[in-house]
Amino acid sequence: MARARRRKTSGRRLFAFDRDLGCRYVAGADEAGRGSLAGPLVAAAVLFDLERLTLSDRRALSRLNDSKQHTAETREELYPLVLRAAARSVIVSRCVRGIDGRGLHNTNLEALRTALLGVARQGSVCLVDGFNVPEFGFEQRAVIDGDCRSAAIAAASVLAKVSRDRYMRKAAARHPDWDFETNVGYSTPEHRAAIAQNGVSPLHRLSFQSIAYNQLALEG
Repeated sequence: MARARRRKTSGRRLFAFDRDLGCRYVAGADEAGRGSLAGPLVAAAVLFDLERLTLSDRRALSRLNDSKQHTAETREELYPLVLRAAARSVIVSRCVRGIDGRGLHNTNLEALRTALLGVARQGSVCLVDGFNVPEFGFEQRAVIDGDCRSAAIAAASVLAKVSRDRYMRKAAARHPDWDFETNVGYSTPEHRAAIAQNGVSPLHRLSFQSIAYNQLALEG
């Protein structure tokens, strides 16, 4: 019962963090897929207008939290609620070969920056989970563990995670030997076993340093 009560009030706590920043417009950005062996990196940004956020919106997002703390079903339920409550939202995707060519960290920074540029407006403060992105003309702050502290970052994490997981489940039909519908590209034991048996698919990141690739003699 206590755990259920905490889940119900997590959204209130996260919105309180954003309101304490003292800005009407709070944008948050987060990514999904940074640690994956396969598939795109997806970044999302959400802008909340805290003066126009309705009581209904706040109640609908009472379960809002870091997307990794939710089941896939709960994330799917939250996805349209975030879109409805957000003043603006942007989702961007960066492909596997682009990640291999530019490097994962650079790709991640660029994707987060692009997503924030798509939602930020005059007077907004932009929050990123863990670190700053290259300067882009708006105030920004890095928030450690931001996806479980800020409503805007948590909302972005839901959009990024759901969008990426949907893509990987569809990709599983084209690449059935790697069980992407269950591992969505992450390094699970089953995924590593599939790589050992079948090699890599066109969705695998050849530049990713992983023990899963050690016996494949890949050329990055």
